[in-house]
Parts: sequence; structure tokens; C-alpha cells
Amino acid sequence: MAGIKALRKIQMGKETTAGTLVNSTTIWRGMGVLEDAQEVKQVEEDVGYTSGLDRQYVPKLLAKLAMDNVPATFEQLPYLGEAGIKAVWTGAADGAGGGKIYTYPMPTTQKNTINTFTLEGGDDQQEEECEYGFVEAFKLAGKAGEAWMMSADWAGRQVALGTFTASLTPPTVEEILFSKSLLYIDATTLGTTLKSQTLLSADVAVKTGWVAVFAADGQLYFSFAKIAVPEVTLAITFEHETTAVAEKAAWRAQTRRFIRIKTTGSAVTSGTSYTAKTLMLDFGGKWEKFDKLGEQNGNDVVTGTLRARPSTADSSFFTMTVVNTLTTLT
Repeated sequence: MAGIKALRKIQMGKETTAGTLVNSTTIWRGMGVLEDAQEVKQVEEDVGYTSGLDRQYVPKLLAKLAMDNVPATFEQLPYLGEAGIKAVWTGAADGAGGGKIYTYPMPTTQKNTINTFTLEGGDDQQEEECEYGFVEAFKLAGKAGEAWMMSADWAGRQVALGTFTASLTPPTVEEILFSKSLLYIDATTLGTTLKSQTLLSADVAVKTGWVAVFAADGQLYFSFAKIAVPEVTLAITFEHETTAVAEKAAWRAQTRRFIRIKTTGSAVTSGTSYTAKTLMLDFGGKWEKFDKLGEQNGNDVVTGTLRARPSTADSSFFTMTVVNTLTTLT
């Protein structure tokens, strides 16, 4: 019987050894399709055929998975951090509280290690799978009155036919609502000065820096992944008021800024630092540009884009912290 979209799914499991297939342990609560991105080369030759012949070869194997935009959740956003920023997997206890803290700092002077995943995708007709899955890039985007949205681009070694790991059920998740966000902007100490009634939307683009390295060692798929140069940008749309004016002045003066966006969810048992599920995005960097004045329903707004980078005076770059109630990811 032919497959149907309603029975598509993405499953994933953390690999013990990078590149060695494992059974999936969780279902991704979003949409996306696994793509066989193997490279096919056609050979040009002069052999007396106006059409040429069907000589071709495959020099390289690769898998891709684009996770489409879906509301971000406190429970599943950490997977993007695990596979793209740093291997954490077990949440840190918040004292005697109920929150578990997952912290993903982008590396500066030392490299991080990440977790790799076996990825399963397909429908009721055919499952396909790949090993050594890691996140090349991900995005977070939010606007007032909506949820934060997350999407991600994964790479893996090769696509093979298989069968879905059986008996998995979708995990319980809680959406991260953008209107529960607070914006802090400071010149020195991160998270000190609250900027109220000005944050309209935010877009975070993370290029993790992890790249596939193809070496000649007897296989057509990549040998390993390594981190090269990560890049992080933050675009904020402000009300055109005093905060926006001050930040445009900081842009013109090339003044370093420290920005925190903190979003809370349902309450957890109070701990040392947290009383609720939390997403905290911390940036250190400089404004790269400000757009001309825009408008929303006749209201003047302005959008600034900050490029996060550390300086020689401080190491602040980009850190994503997620607090949920999971002792460990699955």
C-alpha cells in the first residue's frame, strides 16, 4: 500500500560511537524529510554518440535532514544544542529545585565535543536512516503573540533502507511562548538592565561551525566531523522608542553590547536559580546594521542585527540555556 504523509515521522537516538547505528529512543515532534544527498557525476567523453552515453559514478555519499519550522519546546530544543554546540545530555540539578539545567556555550578558545545521532525518517511505505547525524545550523524565531519557532539542518553519512525502531511514543512537550520573554541589554554586566515594552520579534541564526570532513580512507562517506568557524546573529525588531534610539547610537559608536532574552514557562519546584521552565539566550557582540524605519499597523519599528563574537576583553559569545524537568534526555 502506498505511503501517506500522515504516517511520516522522524525518530532519533544518541550514538555511543559516532557513526555506529543505534536504535532510536525518541520521536521528533515536528516535520521534515530525510534526503539522500549522494553526489552523482556524469562523464563527458567523445565516443561517437550525439547524446553521449549513460556513464556516471558516485564519488561521495551524504545524508541531509531539514527539520521544518515547528514551535520550540523546552524538552526538544536541547537536541539541537547536543548535536550542534556541546554534548551535555544530563541536566544539572538546580539545588533542591525541580528544574534541570542544560547549558550550551558556543566555543571560543577551546573546542567542544557534540553528540551524534542515528536519524530515521520516512512513512508507512519505507523507512530510511543515516548514521553520524549532527546539526550544521539551526534557527530560533519568535514574535509577540506567538510561540518561538525552531528549525534545523542536519548532515549524516549516508542513507540506507531500514525499519523504524518500534514502540516509541511522542514525548510530552511544552511550547516556549515568545510573549513571556524579557529583554536585557547592557554595556558591561549581562542580564542586568531590563528593556520593557520594546521587544516585538527576534530571530536567532546559528551556524554551528561543525562540518563533514571527507578523507580518503576506504569509504565514500565523510570520515569525521569537526568544528571550523561558528557564526551567530541576532535580529531584534524594536518599538521605535528610547531603547531603539540608544542601540542605534551604540551601533554607530561600535560599542560592545551584552544581550539576554529570557523566556519562562510553567512553574517548577523553586531551586537556587530557577522557579520555572526557562529558555535563556545570551549574546556578546556588536550591532552590525540597523534597517531603515519600518512600520507595523501604522506603528514605527526598527530592526537591528547583532553579530555575536567574543572580544579580547571578555569571552561572551553565545550561550543557550534550557531548563526543563528532564533528569536526562532520551
